[in-house]
Amino acid sequence: MPYSDLSPLWISLKTAFVATIFAFLVGIAAARWMYGYRGKAKGLIDGFFTLPLVLPPTVIGFLLLLLLGRNSPVGQLLKQLGITIIFSWSATVIAATVVAFPLMYKTVLSAFKQIDKDLIHCARTLGASEWRIFWQILLPLALPGVVSGTILAFARALGEFGATLMLAGSIPGKTQTMPIAIFFAAEAGKMGEALNWVLLMVAIALLVIATINYWSGTQHSAKWHAIAHWFSWLPPFEGGREGDLKRGTRGRYKRTDYRGIRYGNKGLFVNLKKQLPGFTLDAQLEANGQPLGLLGTSGSGKSMTLRCIAGLDSPNQGRIVLNGRVLFDSQRGINIPSRQRRIGFVFQNYALFPHLTIVQNIAFGLQNLPKLERRQRISKYMEMMQLQGLENRYPEQISGGQQQRVALARALVIHPEALLLDEPLSALDTYLRSRIERLLSETLSTYEGVTLFVTHKLEEAYRICQNLLILSQGNVIANDTKETIFERPPSFEVAQVTECKNFSTARMIEPQTIEALDWGCTLQVVEPIPNKLTYVGIRAHHFTFPQHPDGENTFPCWLVMTSETQHRTTLYIKLHQPPGHAQDYHLQVEVYKEKWANLKDRPFPWYVRLDPLRLILMEQ
Repeated sequence: MPYSDLSPLWISLKTAFVATIFAFLVGIAAARWMYGYRGKAKGLIDGFFTLPLVLPPTVIGFLLLLLLGRNSPVGQLLKQLGITIIFSWSATVIAATVVAFPLMYKTVLSAFKQIDKDLIHCARTLGASEWRIFWQILLPLALPGVVSGTILAFARALGEFGATLMLAGSIPGKTQTMPIAIFFAAEAGKMGEALNWVLLMVAIALLVIATINYWSGTQHSAKWHAIAHWFSWLPPFEGGREGDLKRGTRGRYKRTDYRGIRYGNKGLFVNLKKQLPGFTLDAQLEANGQPLGLLGTSGSGKSMTLRCIAGLDSPNQGRIVLNGRVLFDSQRGINIPSRQRRIGFVFQNYALFPHLTIVQNIAFGLQNLPKLERRQRISKYMEMMQLQGLENRYPEQISGGQQQRVALARALVIHPEALLLDEPLSALDTYLRSRIERLLSETLSTYEGVTLFVTHKLEEAYRICQNLLILSQGNVIANDTKETIFERPPSFEVAQVTECKNFSTARMIEPQTIEALDWGCTLQVVEPIPNKLTYVGIRAHHFTFPQHPDGENTFPCWLVMTSETQHRTTLYIKLHQPPGHAQDYHLQVEVYKEKWANLKDRPFPWYVRLDPLRLILMEQ
C-alpha cells in the first residue's frame, strides 16, 4: 500500500491528538467551574455542554457551519483577518474537538463529584486557596477520571465523521480522515479498502478499551500513588490575600477589608441561626480555655454548628467572634472565608488526603512557613502523636487509631485559635477509643485555644470536657458544668440525653413530698420542688438494696429479668408486687458483678431504696 494511501490515518491521528488537547484543557476547566457553580442556570449550562453528545454529528456540523460560515458574523470577521476555516484541516480539528469535549467534561465532572467533600472542606480549614485545592486535591484524586476522559475524547475525535464532513469536507490528503475514507470507499464499491480501514479502527478502539481497563485496575496501586503524589509539588497558584466576603443587598458576597474589626475579648462567642430541614438551628455559646462538649442526638445540629463556626456553611443570621475577630456578622455583611479563620477541624471520617503521605498530610497547612520551621513543627507533632516511622506511608496503610492521630496532628500543627472535633472517636473500636481518648485529653490539657468537642456519648464528653452544651432540634436546652448537668438536669429531655433511664410522671403533695405516678409510690425529696413539676427520675446506678424496709423511700421489689455485660448486670425490677410478664417492670438498675453476686441469692421480695439526694425533679 503506497504511503499516500495512509494519509487518512495520519490526518486522523493528528486531528485526534490536537482535538484531544483542546478537549482536555477546556473540558477540565468547564468541569471545575461546574463543580463549584451553584447558580439557578446550572442545569441549562450542563445541558448546553452535553448537547454535542446527544445530537447527531451532522446537526453539530451544520450548526458549526452556520457559526463559522462565510456569511456568518464570525465568518465575516475571520475573512477580514485573512483566516479561512471552512474546508480546512482547522475545521477538522474544530469538529473533532466539539464532539469530543462532552466526554471529557462529563467524565471529569463525575470524577470530581465522587471525591469526598470533607477533603475539600478540610483543605479550606488548613488555609488552602481554591486554586491550590484544585491542583493538589481535586485534580490528583480525579486523575483516573481525567485519564479515562482523555482516552475517550481521543477515541471520539478519531472516529468523528458527520460534523467533520459538514464543516471540513473530504479533501484527500487534507481533511479526509479514516471514517470519511471508509464512507467514500464503500460508496465507490471498494469494499476491501473500506474493510482495511474498519479493521484498523477496530484495533485502535480495542486498544483504547484495554487502556481504560488497565488504568481503572491500577488506580489504587503504587503507580497511581506515585503519579498523584507528583501533583503535591505543583505550584499552588496562590493569589494575594483576599478580603472577607461581604453580603450585598441581593444575597451575593463582595470583598471587604475586615482587619479593623477586632474586639478585646478572648474566647469564642457564637450566636447564629440557620434554617435546616425540619427545624431552625438556634445556637448560642461561649467557650474559652476549657473544652466545651456539644451533646445531642443525631440531627440535633451539633455538626452544623461546628461547620458554621469553621466557615464551611454560612448561617442565615447571627454573629461569630473568635478572640476578638469577627468571623461572621450578618448585619455587617462579614463572612470570612474558611481558609482565613485559623480554625483546626478534625472530621468524623478524619478526611485524610489519600494520595499524600502521612508527613505530607500533616504539612499541608504549613505551605507558607520557612522549610526549617515547617520541619520542626512536623517533627514536634509527629512525636506528640506517636507517629514516628509512619512518615512515608499513605492513609490506607495505617490503622484507624493512627489515622485519627494524623488528623489531630494536622489540625494542631497550624496553631489554630480554635479546635473543632466532630465525633473524632466514633469510628474507633472500644480499645482504640480508650487509647486515643487518653491521648486527646493529654493534648487538650496543654492546648491554649478554644476546643469544641462534638459527641453523642455522655461518657466521652464527661471525661474530656469541663463544660457541656446540649442541643435538641437545633435549640440549646442546657449549658453548664458537667457536674451540674449530670446531677441536676433541668428538664426531662436533658435527662434523657444524659442517659438517665428511669422516669415517672410526678406531682407535688407537700413541700418535701411528691407522688411518682408511674411507680405507684410516695417519695421524700430534698431538693426544692419546681413550680411546674412534671417528672421525677433517678439514674440506674444510684440505687441501693438494704436488708430491711425501714428507711425512707424504701419499697419491696421483685426481679423481672437481667441483662449482662462483662462488668455490669442490669436488673429490671418491679415495685410493690411480683411481675405479671417479662415487660412488667418499673425500674432499670445497674450493679457491678460483685454486688450482683451478693444480691442474686436473696429471697424475694428484695428492698430497694431511692435516695432522696439522688432523685431528679424535672419540668417538661
